[in-house]
Formats: sequence, structure tokens, C-alpha cells
Amino acid sequence: MDGVVRAWVTGWVVSRGAAAPEREPWGFTVDVGQVAQVSRHVFDALGDAVDEAVVRKVAGGVTGAGVWLKVFHDPAVVGGWLGEGWWVDPEPGFLMTVPLTAPAERTGAPHGYRLRTWSVGGVTRVLLAAPDGSLAARGQVVPTGATAVFDQIETAAAHQRRGLGSFVMRTLQAAASATGAETGVLAGTPAGRALYESLGWHVQAPLTSAKFVGTDGG
Repeated sequence: MDGVVRAWVTGWVVSRGAAAPEREPWGFTVDVGQVAQVSRHVFDALGDAVDEAVVRKVAGGVTGAGVWLKVFHDPAVVGGWLGEGWWVDPEPGFLMTVPLTAPAERTGAPHGYRLRTWSVGGVTRVLLAAPDGSLAARGQVVPTGATAVFDQIETAAAHQRRGLGSFVMRTLQAAASATGAETGVLAGTPAGRALYESLGWHVQAPLTSAKFVGTDGG
């Protein structure tokens, strides 16, 4: 899918309240403004199209702790390109997409759970609360025209394997499709990949997350 990284970055910054992305020759720089993640450099090439020399150059120019790299290639490969001071998540993420179909007839929340859906600042959020009022599952989506970015999908440990994650995703997909979005985009974890694939999502590329912690280990 052409422009999938740009689509993901565009929606992600709205979802997380980050600064608008700055275009770079190799991708995007995003200021996040958190101690653990001051900013991130996101490369827009996928898989074998990722240029090792470019990644090395950008990484070599990072001197401040809390700067992240997002590279759409296997961590076992990208880790060998980075110098001293970089922590690399050994588990890959996955950039994934799905065609969004017309919303199906909406069904109520699973028995015993309370559903809340609301939209603020371009972000639509879905919450499933347990009978005692605690968090059972949640997620959010940012439609940005033809694409919609899904983010922060979570099911509490005590409520897993009850279909709640699927319900949240279907609810979000229906909300995004209702705005006219045609393609869903997300960056998923290994734990979430099986759920997303069961709902028709497809992996476009693995994702390496690397954080600069400083040469003293931060």
C-alpha cells in the first residue's frame, strides 16, 4: 500500500496528541514531548527497501536520550546497524492494514459489560467497562480521510479470551468506515497480531523500535 507509513504517522500524532510530523528526506520526525519519548524518527521505507546507510546516518546523529527510531525492518537486522547507546526492542512490531467495509448492524455490548463510545479532537474512543466499573477493554481510532489509524487497543488480563478485543475492533472499524475511511492502519504487537489477523488484517512489514539511552546506559 503506497503511503501506508505516512498514513500511520498522520493518524498516530492525532491519537497521541503529538506535534505535526516534519517531513524528512527519509521519512518523518515527530516531537512527542515525553521524558521517555522526546521525539521519534520514522523511516518510510518498508522491508528490503530500508537503506542501511540512511538508518546508520540518522542514528549516528542522535545524541539526546529519549529519542526513538521506528524502522520497518526486522530488529535482528536493524540492531546491527546501530551504535553504542541504543536499546533495541527484541520483539518486532507489525505494520498492518485492512480494507474497511460498510458498517454492519450494530450489536450491544457483551453481556455484563457497559459500552461507551465518544469522539473528541478527531479521536473516537471505545470503552468496555466490567460489571464492577473497572476497565475491561478499550481502543481508539483516528479517521484521516481515506485511511484510519487504530491505536492503544487493550484488553485487561482478567477479561481476555472473551471476545472483547474483537468487539472493540469491530466497533472501531464500523466507526471509521462510517466516516468514509477505506483502509485501516495500525502498528501491532506480537501479542495483538493474532487478533488482528483473525479480523482480516494483513502484515505489511515488521517494525523495529529503538531508543537512544545514552552511552552510559541512561
